[in-house]
Amino acid sequence: MAQPQQTESHSRQNRWSLQGMTALVTGGTKGLGLAVVEELSMLGATVHTCSRTETELNECIHHLQMKGLKVTGSVCDVSSRPQRQTLINTVSSLFNGKLNIFVNNVGTSVLKPTLEYNAEDFSLVMSTNFESAFHLCQLAHPLLRASGAASIVLMSSALGIVSANVGTVYSATKGAMNQLAKNLACEWAKDNIRTNSVAPCFLVMGNSWTK
Repeated sequence: MAQPQQTESHSRQNRWSLQGMTALVTGGTKGLGLAVVEELSMLGATVHTCSRTETELNECIHHLQMKGLKVTGSVCDVSSRPQRQTLINTVSSLFNGKLNIFVNNVGTSVLKPTLEYNAEDFSLVMSTNFESAFHLCQLAHPLLRASGAASIVLMSSALGIVSANVGTVYSATKGAMNQLAKNLACEWAKDNIRTNSVAPCFLVMGNSWTK
């Protein structure tokens, strides 16, 4: 006899539950970040996210809350050190000093030949991608440790693993992020904090990639 098809919500419940868990997802108002926010929320987690743009953030939060999801948000440019500190302070206050999941999703790119990068390009990509990931992990560590069982996910890129003929600085930040994940996985295992990086890929038309 054919089995009845499972609903989407029932399928999620059969996989696992994040009920009672708390999560911070940076840059969760569009694209991959938004998909992560929705998935974590639908699995039961209470999620806080951030965006540089207040209007975009408010529209996204309203949309998610109308779907019955437990999501809050705050304005934050993660390339700013003071704003990163404010973000973590907000998360600590919302979640009573504990955080189970930190997804470092924010990233930017300036895809140019190496000789065309200037100091501003380098600073923007480095501060947004790698410096922010490193600092936010530092700031979030006490909250993650306090939860007793925590997970960090760093959103890297295939360009941090393979090579391409464009985007040297972007690729370097993603390669550094992969190494950061390896080191933190070893260093913070004693605090019951798992650390992983994931490496999505996008198609760069007209540019060759090699392993």
